[in-house]
Amino acid sequence: MEQEMKYAIASKELSDKIWENSLVTKYGDETTRESLVMKAVYFDTEDMVLAQNNMTVRVRGEGDHKFATLKWGGCSTNGFHERNEINIPVNDESFIAPSAKMFKDSEDGHTLLEFVGDKALINLLEMRFLRRKVRLNYGASLVELAIDYGDIITDNGNEPILELELELLVGNVDDLKQLGEEFVKEYSLIPENRSKFARGLAKLQK
Repeated sequence: MEQEMKYAIASKELSDKIWENSLVTKYGDETTRESLVMKAVYFDTEDMVLAQNNMTVRVRGEGDHKFATLKWGGCSTNGFHERNEINIPVNDESFIAPSAKMFKDSEDGHTLLEFVGDKALINLLEMRFLRRKVRLNYGASLVELAIDYGDIITDNGNEPILELELELLVGNVDDLKQLGEEFVKEYSLIPENRSKFARGLAKLQK
């Protein structure tokens, strides 16, 4: 289960201020600070069977590591996102021709296979962005703060990415939401209820 708070950031300058913020310094584990170049490709069948069933297949490169992710279900309210997900390691080939069978070892992967059948997974859209991240110890919880800056790339043009994510790694949702409120109070951040993928789909449909 993925649980995170997501906020839009007004400017690159503001994102830099947040990265050096006293809240990050106060709660952050400095040994976990890092910057990664991220590439993500999202897939569906030609008739969009996954989107129709609230499922998403993504292949993402995170520095030297590559993962395929299956997400399904979930909801988003006031910037709080909650979805089921499975992550598995993959190779470069999965960016070009992934197979739904890569999730066959999970029960929900079997559901995916039933939806897809023998249909090919095709590239819907891509994302390229820089992620700066650090782990924060807050209350009784461990939270990963990530600041993303880049683009959603679609056949109908690009959409900018500039957002703050707070993902709960260990602990409770109340800590996560309270930490989010601290950042909102200091920087007047706007809760973002749309995922990057949802924003990309909206761009494709224009």
